[in-house]
Amino acid sequence: MNRLSIEKRTQILKCLVEGNSIRATARICDVVKNTVIKLLVDVGSACMDYHDKNLRNLTCKRIQCDEIWAFVHSKEKKVPPSKRGQFGFGDVYTWTAIEAQTKLTVSWMVGRRDAYWAAMFINDLASRLKHQVQLTTDGHKVYLNAVEGAFVINIDYGMLVKVYGESPDSEKRYSPSEYVGSKKEVIMGDPDPDHISTSYVERSNLTMRMGMRHFTRLTNGFSKKVENLAHAVSLHFIYYNFARIHQTLRVHLQWKLAFRIMYGR
Repeated sequence: MNRLSIEKRTQILKCLVEGNSIRATARICDVVKNTVIKLLVDVGSACMDYHDKNLRNLTCKRIQCDEIWAFVHSKEKKVPPSKRGQFGFGDVYTWTAIEAQTKLTVSWMVGRRDAYWAAMFINDLASRLKHQVQLTTDGHKVYLNAVEGAFVINIDYGMLVKVYGESPDSEKRYSPSEYVGSKKEVIMGDPDPDHISTSYVERSNLTMRMGMRHFTRLTNGFSKKVENLAHAVSLHFIYYNFARIHQTLRVHLQWKLAFRIMYGR
């Protein structure tokens, strides 16, 4: 690893953030798989440290939260009996929070989709905000206690509850259920009904599926270790926040500069 030039490391990271798998990246960059994994772990850890230290006292106005599904090691029903119930085997969810105006991903967390992880995620989000914001989530009930516990009353909180019908008869396995409609619910404070929405965070979820092979459905690019998934998510969001050119915002940092900041080289 120490013999790799900054240009070769940058090439590897570019491949990863553009949706290539570990093995595809190794082939493209002419390195071994373990080299790619080690770089992912090193830079992923640096990305998380950079995020924790620098994204504080944020003056956000409107936050949207959601969870996106993936699996590690194997799908939930295929988890070996000896591993069932252990975190890192089967279903894993990534919690994300995005600021609607700037498209900044304020917080993320890889965990389960239950009340414990919801509380951890919302507490982390609250610790990064400077003042009261408007928050929107989907109708997942675990958000209710998590938001109340983290913000008490200093929040304008609304839920967007979506209603779905039956899945299409022709493709019940992979096609989503038919979208029937949605309703906006005011939970706490005085949120603006026009901005009770999860559109931006759902679009961010699509970007995650396109930008990380770990999230691509119906492939063998899924993570074998939950730690590597967390590192990939950290790399993705630091790239998304600071290096990627956004079509709507038209701003970015130079990738090599961002790499040097994150990796200390």
